Amino acid sequence: MARVEMYSKTFCPYCSRAKALLDSKGVAAEEYNIDGGGPKRDEMLNRSGRMTVPQIFIDGRHVGGCDDLFALERAGKLDPMLRA
Repeated sequence: MARVEMYSKTFCPYCSRAKALLDSKGVAAEEYNIDGGGPKRDEMLNRSGRMTVPQIFIDGRHVGGCDDLFALERAGKLDPMLRA
């Protein structure tokens, strides 16, 4: 199973949707909460170049946010990435 990392905030509905999709696939994402900013937020910005959450990485590859994750699912590309 691939390593999935997700930068998120506590009350973010998009983060909740992305997490629910991953949970439905039996994937436990390593979640980094950036509510208070700090080094993890800076890390997210450096890795993704984006300021919004969630930012999701599969095996170190940036796949984007919630909409991007669902687009991969609709295209049938998410499952192969998770199995890698």
